[in-house]
Amino acid sequence: MIESHAPAPPGSRSSWGGGGPTGPGGPTGPGGPAWLPVRPATGRFLVLAGVFVCAACGLVYELALVALASYLIGDSVTQASVVLSVMVFAMGLGSLAAKRLRRLAAAGFGAVEAVLALVGGSSAMVLHAVFAWTGGWGGLWADGPRVLLVVFSLVIGVLIGAEVPLLMELIQRVRRQDPGGAVADLFAADYVGALVGGLAFPFVLLPFLGQLTGTLLTGTVNAVVGAALVLGLFRRDLTRRARRLLLAANAVVLVLLTTATVLADDFERAARHAVYGQDVRVAVQTDVQEVVLTGDTDGRPLDLFLDGRLRVRDSDERRYHEALVHPAMSGPHARVLILGGGDGLAAREVLRHPDVRRVDVVEIDPGLARLARHDPGLSALNEHAYGDARLHVTTADAFRRLRSASTATYDVVISDLPDPGITASTKLYSQEFYGLLRRVLAPDGRLVVHAGPVSARPRAFWTVDATLRAAGLRTTPYRAGARNAGFAPGPDRTAATPHAPRDWGFLLAARTSPTLRLDPRAPRPHTLTARSLTRSAHSASRTRIPDLPPSTLAHPRY
Repeated sequence: MIESHAPAPPGSRSSWGGGGPTGPGGPTGPGGPAWLPVRPATGRFLVLAGVFVCAACGLVYELALVALASYLIGDSVTQASVVLSVMVFAMGLGSLAAKRLRRLAAAGFGAVEAVLALVGGSSAMVLHAVFAWTGGWGGLWADGPRVLLVVFSLVIGVLIGAEVPLLMELIQRVRRQDPGGAVADLFAADYVGALVGGLAFPFVLLPFLGQLTGTLLTGTVNAVVGAALVLGLFRRDLTRRARRLLLAANAVVLVLLTTATVLADDFERAARHAVYGQDVRVAVQTDVQEVVLTGDTDGRPLDLFLDGRLRVRDSDERRYHEALVHPAMSGPHARVLILGGGDGLAAREVLRHPDVRRVDVVEIDPGLARLARHDPGLSALNEHAYGDARLHVTTADAFRRLRSASTATYDVVISDLPDPGITASTKLYSQEFYGLLRRVLAPDGRLVVHAGPVSARPRAFWTVDATLRAAGLRTTPYRAGARNAGFAPGPDRTAATPHAPRDWGFLLAARTSPTLRLDPRAPRPHTLTARSLTRSAHSASRTRIPDLPPSTLAHPRY
């Protein structure tokens, strides 16, 4: 029920520290309406519009932290769950803390928005800087980026949680309303703003502005709207000194955020060099991932990073790709399917076999495929595989592509996909996915799967084995060792310690128990021999963990 707009009792004192009498020329008491430069209906609309914008900004901060958790630390449901749960918990703390500020609602809200704009707007840049320049320190700081991520989640959550009680007090001071109706109006504006912020982050801010600039501009908008709402509508609720302090604080925040926005490109280049080294030659953000190429000039080795993970090092990649491809090619191999492998290196090994008639590559990232075709260094490394008429590339999600594929189509299927520990890859290591692969295999066809490092993550490796068996396939495990300490074979963006065992684990699968051997009629591999292959199979088998349940779409186990 809307009550009449009645003035406060004469002579009542202000709760904002102004000390003057109430009325049009001074602040009102805590129970009365605020003096507004506009009609109450317009003032109420402006407060709800401010709620809308602040909610949108708050959700952008949340999503930016979740994205940073995945991008900087590792793509993991655990990281996202920690960020969101800590933030929601902190919002409760912020709501409780804001109860003490209700008598200073205008000043409190202005201060909260200024701090939130600075902390939330700069969070992506600060975390990126910590990861880039201190992420390799190790020791006590090994988990520093993770700790700082939780601290940002906690602080931003507290500030977002403090907004609602203060805004509730402000909207009631514009025009007294029954609490249920006021809460409904406030939450409606809040939830719609959250929807807009949630859609703007992946569809507008990230693709057009990038994570750093998008978050900084969000903080700028947050600061402008918060200051305009308080200084424009509720300036009489603040003393002259409070107005000056709030104005100065927001000016400082805007200068800092604007300066950071102007320097964002230079900062990003410097951070990229800190992470990848000084010889970054190509850095592109495709629709799927960040692709970085380093080296390949003046004798420096070529490295390919996908979303910060070292995917290819030319001094070591033959060990990986020869072990991945050649054991599966022992037998009929006229028709070959490669899942992933957009860099063209697995295709290079397949095309060395002259009796291959057709190779289909299913790669989700067209940008990586273009780079592998046209970049001088990468195309030289894959021996211009994309120029071979037998190679056919399809840009598609592997799972979706297999659902529409014909049965018994391929003699060999090579799964050159990211590690199963990366959340986005989990469905590509599920029982359902391997059931689709079994369907497209010819009766005597063979499937080889890159299943992550055996020594470092044996449980994940043998879970892939259990999943393949649950899909009706027989398996033979083997592995290949990596020479370079910098080549991290697992899901993390950062390499493990120099003393950690480094290898790549593979599983050769078929409808009947596959024999692990090399085709004597095929071109001889550079790094792989029949003897080393036998030794690697025995070595991998000794790490077996029995009786593991398979991973499914409904119950992923990586």
